[in-house]
Formats: sequence, C-alpha cells, structure tokens
Amino acid sequence: MGILETICEARLADVELARAERPLSSFFREASAPRGAFAKASAPFLIAECKRASPSRGLMVRDYDPAALALAYEAGGAGLISVLTEERHFQGRSGHLVAVREAVGLPVLRKDFMVDTYQLRESWAMGADAILLIVAAIDRVLLLELAAGARELGLSILVEVKESGEIETALAAAPDAVGVNARDLRDFSVDRGKSAQLARELAAQAPPGLALVAESGMREPSDAAALRLAGYDGFLVGEALATSERPEEMARAFVDAIAAAIRQARP
Repeated sequence: MGILETICEARLADVELARAERPLSSFFREASAPRGAFAKASAPFLIAECKRASPSRGLMVRDYDPAALALAYEAGGAGLISVLTEERHFQGRSGHLVAVREAVGLPVLRKDFMVDTYQLRESWAMGADAILLIVAAIDRVLLLELAAGARELGLSILVEVKESGEIETALAAAPDAVGVNARDLRDFSVDRGKSAQLARELAAQAPPGLALVAESGMREPSDAAALRLAGYDGFLVGEALATSERPEEMARAFVDAIAAAIRQARP
C-alpha cells in the first residue's frame, strides 16, 4: 500500500477504538460557534500550519508549542491556521487544535484524514472551524456524506485534489474551497508543475466565489507568489513555517510576497 492508504487504514482503526470509548452523544463544543473560513472575498490568505512531524521527514520540531506557533503566524499576517491532529505519522493531537483555537482569533482548520462521519462531531467538539476532505482518500459517496455532515455542524470544507479526474467529485461536494496538493500522498514526492495546470482547470469549472488553495511544496515566499500569479487565492504552508527559527517573520515574508504578486498582476 502507498502512504495514503496506510494512514487511512490506521485512521479507520483509530475511529473504531474511539467510538467504543466515547459515543457521539458525549461530544460537546466548548469553543464558540464555528467561524467561517476560505472566503474568496478576503483573498489572498496564508494558511499557516502547525506541524510537528511528517512521514517523509520524521520529527521536524522538537520543542513543539502549537499555540505559540499559531500566535506567531497570526502576528505575521496569516489568515487561517491549520493544525495536524493525526498521531501515528504526524505526531499530532486533538489537544493541539484545542490549544490553538483558544490562543488565536483566526479560523482553525483540522488537518487530518477524514474516513468516518464520527470524525465530524469529533472535529466540531475540539473547536475546529473547518475540515479537510481528500478525494483520493475515500470514495465519492462517503465524501459527499462527510461534506453534508460538516455543513450541518457549521464547519467550512476544504476538498483536496491531486489530479484532473478528481475535480468533478470535489465540486460535487459544494466545498468552500478546493485545494490542489502538489505532494503526491502515495509516496510524498512533490510536483510543483501540476499546480498551475490544475489551477487553470479549476478556474474553468469552479462556480463563482469558490476559493482555490495551493497546498504543499512552498519552501520560499517566491513559491507562493508564483502560485498567486497562477490563480490561487489561498496558500497552505507547513514545513517552511513550522521549522523556521522566526515563524512570525517567515509568515510575514510569505504574506508580503503574495501581496507583491497581486500588484505585479495588476494592469
């Protein structure tokens, strides 16, 4: 199996254990109501990620404090905060998202592998404002079911695609944003070239107001600037920010580069 299949199989096992220990009726939300995310009207926006480890790099941040990291991102001009909560491969925790939600005033995306409707109520209870759904991770029926359930809970939806054939399914979910992952989740290799191609295809098919988000592979602010010129509204950056010695300054550098690209594109 590829990495994505391995992770999703493990998440299914995790959900079964969680369901046995904690029924859905026990979930309550202590945070305020979900805050809207991915509004194209507020584009461009940096989605800054709190990320401790990855399958490809292992442990990246030893002294990991997601709340402090999120505060730095917010001060640097980020528009949303993404928090990894998957434990086995990314060393995330639900408590990381809770801490971030309490620390910042920005919307918070739960970055995880959604494979069961149980995770929707779980995400809502921990204080998430938005969730990620990956087309390649689940079948179309489950994807649409998860999207409908998320809307009922007031959660915003980012649907991720990695190839042209997934666009129709992503749009059928009526998401708030569609993300293009430059990283192949089967082997975690990065292909930045396909991001521009898929941006053109999405722009031709997406309804007005749908935000397009570039994901992964942005190591330098100039990478995000190039993707802004390709048509993206949001830019999800993880490793380059989380591993920076000065995350606030790095976040501001990405925001400034994106703004410069907007000025460059104006006639």
